[in-house]
Amino acid sequence: MERVPEDCFAHILSFASPQDACSLCLVSTTLQSMADSDSVWEKFLPLDCEQIVSRIVNPSFSCSSNKKYMFVTLCTPQLIDGGNKIFWIEKNSGKICYQLSARELSIAWGNCPLYWSWKPVEGSRFEEAAELRTICWLEMNGSISTGMLSPKTLYGAYLKVKIADRAYGLDSLPSHVSVELPNYKSHGTVYIRRPSHTHSHAENEEWLEIELGSFYTGLDKEVVRMGLKEVKGVHLKGGLIVDGIEIRPKNVPNKAQKRFSHTAFPV
Repeated sequence: MERVPEDCFAHILSFASPQDACSLCLVSTTLQSMADSDSVWEKFLPLDCEQIVSRIVNPSFSCSSNKKYMFVTLCTPQLIDGGNKIFWIEKNSGKICYQLSARELSIAWGNCPLYWSWKPVEGSRFEEAAELRTICWLEMNGSISTGMLSPKTLYGAYLKVKIADRAYGLDSLPSHVSVELPNYKSHGTVYIRRPSHTHSHAENEEWLEIELGSFYTGLDKEVVRMGLKEVKGVHLKGGLIVDGIEIRPKNVPNKAQKRFSHTAFPV
């Protein structure tokens, strides 16, 4: 192995995964030295890593840091863009993940204090979340460019919410959920309700996930639009607390969080 040029070894490892590179470190000290090199871990970092690091709120490292250290640090969710988004790398695959805060979403009448209030919520990754006071037209949408995500990857979009004790009207009718690209649409319905086994106060509950749909990232840069709405009912509804939309690879399990699912289909 000592005869293999480092750049050649790095190129070979670029077809593997970060998990494979860590496993090779256990084989021998020679492989550990090569697998830990900057030339290897630079392959696992996003191409626009410098631009991403420049957007981090209070970064703990710079682009001149050890590349493996940068990768490991970016596996921990990082607040970016003034605290309105979160970026992280899935540690096993190296795939890019994002979360858009509630402030990054387009929420119908979201800036009207009669209908929505904004406040810190325990367990949120952001400074504030949006709580629905009362409304009959429930609609929120978010968007992201596929150029910000990993190419050739199946992604899922998940709305993170809590349901307050005072919640009402949210499950009177099913809500419509969707994910749309220029040439693909995913549609479905879901009832927004607290799991039957949950009885504790909403402030102390885990965030629930409503799956909005899935999409595949190709090589072209396209805008993905994701949303939830219930606008057919004329009844009032309230008590929904919205943290934002999380976009992550579909093959990344997250058993610590509960999910809602729906039927999706291309049109």
